[in-house]
Amino acid sequence: MNEAAIIAILTFSGLVFLILSLFLHLRTRETKDRIIETIDKYGMSGTPKRSKRISAENLGAFKHFFVNLTTWLAPYSTPKEEKDLTYQRKRLIMAGYNKSNPIVVFYGSKILLAILLPIVFYLVLIFFHFVSGTMIFVMMLILALVGFYLPEVWVHTTITARQNRIREAFPDALDLLVVCVEAGMGLDQAIKRVSEELKQRNKIISEEFGQMSLEMRAGRSRQDAMRNLALRTGVEDVKSLVTLLIQTDKFGTSIAQALRVHASSMRTKRRQRAEEMAAKLPVKLLIPLILFILPSLFVIIIGPGAIRIYRELIQTNLGG
Repeated sequence: MNEAAIIAILTFSGLVFLILSLFLHLRTRETKDRIIETIDKYGMSGTPKRSKRISAENLGAFKHFFVNLTTWLAPYSTPKEEKDLTYQRKRLIMAGYNKSNPIVVFYGSKILLAILLPIVFYLVLIFFHFVSGTMIFVMMLILALVGFYLPEVWVHTTITARQNRIREAFPDALDLLVVCVEAGMGLDQAIKRVSEELKQRNKIISEEFGQMSLEMRAGRSRQDAMRNLALRTGVEDVKSLVTLLIQTDKFGTSIAQALRVHASSMRTKRRQRAEEMAAKLPVKLLIPLILFILPSLFVIIIGPGAIRIYRELIQTNLGG
């Protein structure tokens, strides 16, 4: 491959990583601004501060432009089958995207990235005066495919991370639920109290329990609200809890006793998952050990002896 093409590919990769780093930085800044606003609002000074930072305003304008652009592009990639749309809506809800019509933004992002990545790559090639060859067309086609499927990879990664956070903190939520029920609260009030107590510990579980509480207060039955909780999370531990609570409510058994037994089993499963991860660690370390650590050790241990053998035997014999 030509040196100019290699330089162009490296420059394009660096540009992509720079854009991704800028996006993550702006997202972190937005989170920090929101935390500072909350601290100022509930701090000891009394009056909440109304001032908005320039970065937050710029980020809001960028989000508005991005949503409008993806809404315009969404019809070109939206499937016609309703079952495909329903399946994708469920995945987006499981990923935590349940506001501002995320299905439109998702399908619009597929078209936007499929167009944007090849264009940026081609502009980089023009900058380095390398615009000919079949390899360039193949690279642009590959980048278009990568951009088209990148939102699906992002949603899958977000779902996995969100479910892992739910699994980690779910036994603690069950313990709080057991304490509230055994203290004399009803199940609806206990769910609302757990959602309030877990705001700082785990925001995801707090939001899910809070939404379930709002659905029950809005008139939806407890069974339907619990089934919606299981669908929104997609975690087996939550599904088993929902099944337990529905059966307990149906047969009239003790909720506190059932929750205590289930909370004990959840703690056992969490400990078993930790032991499983610890047992997998030596196997995962085997590949970097073979590829990176052992060759370095061989060079350090055998290298001086090999150099001495070469000097003493091979050079001496050749010289003789």
